[in-house]
Amino acid sequence: MIGLARSVALARICLKRNNICIAGGCLKMKIETAFFLGGKMNKRRRSLLLLVLFLFLSSTGPWTHVFGDGEKAATILFTHDMHSYLLPGTHRAEGTVTEFGGFARLKTVIDREKTKAPNALVLDAGDFSMGTLFQTIFSTEAPELRLMGSMGYDAVTLGNHEFDYRSQGLADMLERALDSGETLPAIVTANLDRTQETEGSVKALQTALDRYGAKDYMLLERNGVSIAVFGLTGYDAIESAPMSEIGFLDPVERAKAVVKEIKDIEDPDLIICLSHSGTWEDPKDSEDQLLAKEVPDIDVIISGHTHSVTPTPLIQGDTIIASAGENAGFLGRLDLLETSEGNWIVEGFALLPVDATIRENRETAVKVAAFLEMIETEYLDGFGLSYDQVVVRSPYAFTEFKNFAKVQEEDPLGSLIADAYIHAVKEAEGDRYEPIAVAVVPAGVIRGSIAEGEITVSDLFNVSSLGMGRDGTPGYPLISVYLTGKELSAIAEVDASVTPIMESAQLYTSGLEYVFNPNRLIFNKVTYLRLVEEDGTRVVPEDDKLYRVVCGLYSGQMLGAVKGKTFGMISLEPKDKNGELITEFEDHIIMKENQEAKEWLALVSYLGSFPKGGDGVPVIPALYQMPQGRKTVEDSTAFGDLISQPNHVYYLLVGAVSAILLLFVLALYLVKRRREKRSEAEQR
Repeated sequence: MIGLARSVALARICLKRNNICIAGGCLKMKIETAFFLGGKMNKRRRSLLLLVLFLFLSSTGPWTHVFGDGEKAATILFTHDMHSYLLPGTHRAEGTVTEFGGFARLKTVIDREKTKAPNALVLDAGDFSMGTLFQTIFSTEAPELRLMGSMGYDAVTLGNHEFDYRSQGLADMLERALDSGETLPAIVTANLDRTQETEGSVKALQTALDRYGAKDYMLLERNGVSIAVFGLTGYDAIESAPMSEIGFLDPVERAKAVVKEIKDIEDPDLIICLSHSGTWEDPKDSEDQLLAKEVPDIDVIISGHTHSVTPTPLIQGDTIIASAGENAGFLGRLDLLETSEGNWIVEGFALLPVDATIRENRETAVKVAAFLEMIETEYLDGFGLSYDQVVVRSPYAFTEFKNFAKVQEEDPLGSLIADAYIHAVKEAEGDRYEPIAVAVVPAGVIRGSIAEGEITVSDLFNVSSLGMGRDGTPGYPLISVYLTGKELSAIAEVDASVTPIMESAQLYTSGLEYVFNPNRLIFNKVTYLRLVEEDGTRVVPEDDKLYRVVCGLYSGQMLGAVKGKTFGMISLEPKDKNGELITEFEDHIIMKENQEAKEWLALVSYLGSFPKGGDGVPVIPALYQMPQGRKTVEDSTAFGDLISQPNHVYYLLVGAVSAILLLFVLALYLVKRRREKRSEAEQR
C-alpha cells in the first residue's frame, strides 16, 4: 500500500492531467466526461473525485499509474560546505546557547533516515574541509574524508577549499585517506584538467587522484533505479582557489560533454550533479540555475559553495536544485518520483536539523575525539595553546557571520581584526618594530564571528582559519609591504567601487579613515581620506611617500592583482621598503621567534592582551561594540557632490565618454554630408 502523501500527490496529478488512473493504466479521457457524463467539473465535484481517487490508490495492490509502467523512486541525503565541523558549533546571543553540526550527530541523523529509506544515496557537494582546527590535520590524517566514509557517504565532489593547502596538501590528504585502509566515499570531479603535462605538486595530485580512483562520474543502482552522479567546480569557486595550482576546465562545457557521455553510454534513469557552484538571489547570476538552463538533461543539482539554504527546492525547467546550508547544521533529504515522460518530480523535501536534540553516534564520537587529540599534539602544542582554552570574554556579540559584509559599511569585527594585525607586528618585532601605517583585511578572509561569552582558541581559529604559509603549517601568515599615499587612496576606491558587485572584496582597515559616495563614478567615489596616527592625529597621505602596510599573505597577493583586474585604472603595486616591486610575497612574511606570525594567532594575542575582568579573563572593551568612523558612506545625489574632487579616473572616463560622443556626432555629420551630396548629384 502506498503512503498517504504519495496517494494525495498521485490523485492531484491525475486530476491535473484529466486522466483516470486504474489498475490497467491511465485512461486518456476527459474526467468530466468519464466520471460525470458531461458538464464542467465544479469545485465540489473535483473534491469528491479527489477523495475517490485517493481511496482507490490507497487500497490498490500492484498497479500502474502516471509514473510509468513501473514506479521508480529515489531518495537523496545530502550535505555541502561542512567546513570541518566535526564537533558542534555554537551560536551564543542574549544568554542563549544553541548548537549546530557535529559529525557524531550527523551520523545519527543519516542512520535514522537510512532506516526509513535503506536505498538512499548519501552525497556531498564539496568544501567538506577547511573551517575549524580539524583542518590542521587535513593533510596528515584526512579526518573529514575518513569520517564521511564511515558515515556512509557514497560520493563527494571537491570544492575550492579542498585546494587551500595547494595541490600537494590535497594529494597528501588523499594518500593518507587511502593508507588508512578505511571505507571512503567516491570522488567525482569532471572539470579538473587531468590531461595537462605536470611536474612537482600537481603531478603528485594527479597521481593521488588516479590511485584514489577519482572519476568524472560514477554509476549506481538503487532499488531498480540506475543513477549517474558527476561533480563540478564552478566559475566562482575556481576564482576562489588561487592556490590550487592545477588547472580547471569550463564547468558548463564539461557538464554538457559529461552528460552527453552518460546518456550515450550509460542511459541512466536519473542524473545527479554535485555542483560546487552555488545559487544567488539574482537568477541571472545564479550559477547552478544557469547550469540547469544550459544542461537541461541534469535531473538534480545538489548545490554547494554559496552556503545557500533552500526551504523548498528550486525548479529550473525540469531540473531540481537543492541546498542544505553550511557547517553540517542540516542534512538535506530529497525524495523523488519519476513521471511517465521520464522526468523526476519532488515527492518530499526536508532540511533535517543536526542540533543538540540529536544523540551522538558513539562510534563516530570516539573517532572525532581521537582526531581532536591529534590537533592538540600535532599543531596546538607548538604554540603553547589548547583547543578549549579560554582567551577572552566578549560582553556582546559581534555581527553574526551569516550577515557579515552583507552591507557596505564599517563593521567592528573587521576593525578588531585589523587592529590585531598591527598589535601582532609590534609583538613580533619588539625593539625592531617599524611603524605600520595601515592594516587591511578583506571580508573574504574572515570565516567566522565572535559571539557573546567566553571565547576559546578554537573559536578564534574559526574566524581566521584560511590558508597556509611557506612553513607548510595551517593559517595564512601576516606580511609587510609598502604602498604610496596615492595607492592608499586606491585601496579606499577599490573598497567603495568593487564591494557592491563582490561582497568578499569589502575591506576593513586600521590606520585609515575615509568617506565615499556610492553614487559617484566608479573609482572616483572617495571624497575624504586621512591616515590616523597612533595618537589620533589625522594627516593627509603624501602621494609619493611610501607607507608600511600589513595584511595576510593571500590579501597581499590579491592587492597585487588589482591593476590587472581594473585594466590599469587603479594601480596597487606592493613594494619593499626601498620601493622595489614585490614579486615573491612569501619573502615578506612577519616572523616571531622563528615562527610565522599567523592571522589567527594575531587575534589570540591581541584579545589576550585586553584588561582582565574580576575572574582573571581578559574582556573585549566597549570600543568594538559599534563603528568608530573608519569608513563612512555619504549617500548623496546632489549634482555638486557627484562631480566635486575629480581624480584621474574621473577625467579618464569623462574623456572616453566625450570621445565616443564626438565620434558619434562626427559619424552623424558624415552621413548627413553623404546624403546631401547624393541629393545634389541626383538633382543634376
